[in-house]
Amino acid sequence: MEIKDIPKNKKVILFDGVCNLCDSSVQFIIKHDKKDIFRFTAIQSEIGQEIIKHTGINTESIDSIILYEPGIAYYYKAEAALLIARELKGIYKLISYLNFLPKVIKNGVYDYIAKNRYKWYGKKEACMIPTPELKAKFL
Repeated sequence: MEIKDIPKNKKVILFDGVCNLCDSSVQFIIKHDKKDIFRFTAIQSEIGQEIIKHTGINTESIDSIILYEPGIAYYYKAEAALLIARELKGIYKLISYLNFLPKVIKNGVYDYIAKNRYKWYGKKEACMIPTPELKAKFL
């Protein structure tokens, strides 16, 4: 797949493919994405790297989840997480209302979790391979 082949009507979540917390988060989002808004790709994947190059994101200074809206914008850190939460159903949508907090606080909490995610949740040897029924959700 090339960047031009990404569906324009979907939002793409780039995640750390070897992070157990990130993998659990992706599974959670898939389960609660009732409107089929999101597609997923590991930052380490070929298409993930192509999106990063296309947007000019410096991944050396951003250790984060990235939300990419093709042809519109990209978001990272707490902003990406809260915009993703906004699209989920039920109580999870309420999390998006934390966006009123100052960016320094939101990203401070996000950075603390991101910095410790491998220590707390572990790390995989390789990126996850989606099951056949989930394959359509991944780029």
